[in-house]
Amino acid sequence: MKNEELAGVGHSSVITADMKEKLKQILPYIGIPVIMAALPVINAGKADVFTLLQKELIIIFGYIAAIKDLKTMRIQNGFVLLMAAAWVIAMAPMLFLNTDAAISLLKDSAFGAMIGGGLFLFTYLISRRGLGGGDVKLMACTGLYLGFTGTVTVMLLGTVLAALTGLVLILLKKIGRKDKIPLAPFLYIGILMTVFLQ
Repeated sequence: MKNEELAGVGHSSVITADMKEKLKQILPYIGIPVIMAALPVINAGKADVFTLLQKELIIIFGYIAAIKDLKTMRIQNGFVLLMAAAWVIAMAPMLFLNTDAAISLLKDSAFGAMIGGGLFLFTYLISRRGLGGGDVKLMACTGLYLGFTGTVTVMLLGTVLAALTGLVLILLKKIGRKDKIPLAPFLYIGILMTVFLQ
């Protein structure tokens, strides 16, 4: 009888530990709905439905990319592909409803993707992979959502914040000169500032 009771207690603690682990995995993503809810309030009257939808999507994808990069120092190809596919799906109705505006937006998005992906690819190649391939793809996709001006702003803010943080961490001897820090969280801060202030 005692053995059965002990087995029951052990089983109960395994479930509790399992629940705690699932909660730890879910908890970081709770910030997404909070940020998404704030956007329409702050952008009320400033943006049309399609622009607002694109901003909401980049908030979601940027947040998830930042969390993934913090946890694993990687942004997977499948995730970036999903991000690009969501942009295409969001843009499709606009082509039929407001073709002229859609074509203008497509041009801006193409320039944003080229500048974001292109400059980060150039940095990736000359820095001997000091920058991750996932960061290059993330910036190209961010360009689709935010266009030329928004992408340049995100790159400037994100890289400056990352460089300053890296410098502080080196001075505090928390990391070495050759250690890497995840870039996506800093890019996400740039995304948020761009989205909310644009």
